[in-house]
Amino acid sequence: MMRCLVTIACAIAAGAVTSPAPAATAVAFHSSDGVTLSAAWTAPPNPAPAVLLVHSLSRTRQDWDSAAEALTSAGFGVLALDLRGHGASGGGYGSLQSMLLDVQAALAWLKTRHEVNASRIGIGGMHFGATLAVLAAGSDASVRSIALLSPASEFRGLRCEPAMRSFAARSGAAFLVAGRLDPYAARSAKQLAQITPGARDLRIIDETAANGRALFSAAPDLTAALVDWFRKTLL
Repeated sequence: MMRCLVTIACAIAAGAVTSPAPAATAVAFHSSDGVTLSAAWTAPPNPAPAVLLVHSLSRTRQDWDSAAEALTSAGFGVLALDLRGHGASGGGYGSLQSMLLDVQAALAWLKTRHEVNASRIGIGGMHFGATLAVLAAGSDASVRSIALLSPASEFRGLRCEPAMRSFAARSGAAFLVAGRLDPYAARSAKQLAQITPGARDLRIIDETAANGRALFSAAPDLTAALVDWFRKTLL
């Protein structure tokens, strides 16, 4: 079922964020083409689903800090990734397609963790990170839920629709958020939300052109909504 809202205005039910977040630990692993990748990992207190967070182009994992803290407080394992050529990761930008290898490596790393329920993983992506989230989810059955902030149905030749159809074919769940005054992101979010089956929550935020991380400032309750989404679709 798809729920379409024009604003994020209502409060999230009490209890969405329940306990102080433990500190994240810096970890490193390698992509299949040998690039050393850096990420911040917070393990859940008990075996639980995990959420992988992917930043946008020319940004870093720090854009997810507040959301990562809220997700860990809710009991998820959280891995915030620096893509190659960004933040503390090695390598260079290279092709955009090569960064999909980084997301795939992060998913593979999560599945080695004894404290992670390896069949119930979520991905959050901002803008280009949203593109990578869809592409990775389309080919990895462990990914059950995704959250896309300011998605692009096509980003510099990388098309999301085929992967979204593969994700939908196994009823993958998708939360999609865009500013109404960010026309391409809003249009892309609507288009991707129409690809079903699978739970869909489409939120178009009025009176803002905010994109990616800026959406958290434009919609102060977005963090709580994100946590609530992953609680409903992964726990």
